[in-house]
Amino acid sequence: MKKIFLTLLLTFTLATPSWSAPIYTFPISGCKTTYGKYHHDYPASDIKAKFGCAFVAPINGVVEDVSTKDRWSGKTNLGQHRGGLSVSIIGEDGVRYYGSHLSKIEPGIAPGVVVVSGQKLGEVGRTGSARGIPKPHLHFGISYPTMPGDWEIRRGVIAPWPFLDAWKAGKDLSPAKAVAKAKVKAGK
Repeated sequence: MKKIFLTLLLTFTLATPSWSAPIYTFPISGCKTTYGKYHHDYPASDIKAKFGCAFVAPINGVVEDVSTKDRWSGKTNLGQHRGGLSVSIIGEDGVRYYGSHLSKIEPGIAPGVVVVSGQKLGEVGRTGSARGIPKPHLHFGISYPTMPGDWEIRRGVIAPWPFLDAWKAGKDLSPAKAVAKAKVKAGK
């Protein structure tokens, strides 16, 4: 009996992805991308890619927030609606990752759903305030978790580009320390 239990335990352990060490993935898969080091008036990155390119989970985590309806209007330009279709996840590293301006959200992606690094969450598009922009892109923000719907924080509190550079090169560079510093600085 003990031998069967150990065999089953070993089989399960080898077949189950480890959540002990984060493995980061560049958030757009299978497409050529470009992005800059700077963003408007807050830290984030607009990752330019072809319309419909896959937006993937940058780390194992749990879906926190999903916006399935594009409510943005140029007349009101409300901050909470600027992202259009969007998904945010809380990674196993305790960091929130946010992608917006999506053209589509994958079926089954909803708050509370567990996702794995590299899993498709949606597709690059032009929703929200990106509607009039000729080139589609993924707005990518990294922040600390707050209350769901807190659009000012989820859009980004640290510059993502150093992490994007590392992930694109296949390196595991964690933004957790930088996010913790930003949280302390904000008095949260």
